[in-house]
Amino acid sequence: MSRIGKKPIQIPDGVKVILKPGCADISGPLGKFSQPFHPTIIVQVDEAKKLIIASRPENDNTNQSKALHGLVRALLANAVQGVTQGFEKRLHIEGTGYNAKLKGKHIEISVGNVMPTSLEIPDGLKVEVPQPTKVVVKGLNRQLVGQFAASIRAIRKPEPYKGKGIRYENEVIRRKAGKSFGSGT
Repeated sequence: MSRIGKKPIQIPDGVKVILKPGCADISGPLGKFSQPFHPTIIVQVDEAKKLIIASRPENDNTNQSKALHGLVRALLANAVQGVTQGFEKRLHIEGTGYNAKLKGKHIEISVGNVMPTSLEIPDGLKVEVPQPTKVVVKGLNRQLVGQFAASIRAIRKPEPYKGKGIRYENEVIRRKAGKSFGSGT
């Protein structure tokens, strides 16, 4: 059995789980989220113990079913965490004149290009710019938060010589030494 798939998911107080064929509707204090899952995986809710249990058919020990078992359990756990705590990615913009601004449903990022790059903020995400060099992406869906943060970072990845660019808050950039001008013999 999958090690991750074996772990039951604890349902916190204030979270309601409704199972449909191939889908779990999870609602909590921060909102509502519908998580689809593979139909071969069996998902059950134990109301008495407040647990979500994912399992696979007993005679199905293929590698694909083992992988799907762990995947479904992880997706459901992320959905429960999303409606209770939410997910957040913080980005830091480093470089002279580099900044970000919110303009309605768009975030405008100036990172040394001729024109600032504008990205539309997807539905279900909340983007904040507490300082011109800091961007915070928040939301219920872990995949959507991570993908949008990655698309912001992809505009100008940090370069290894001066560290200029867009990086995650705790990301460590391996720096390279610049040119060394030694004695030219």
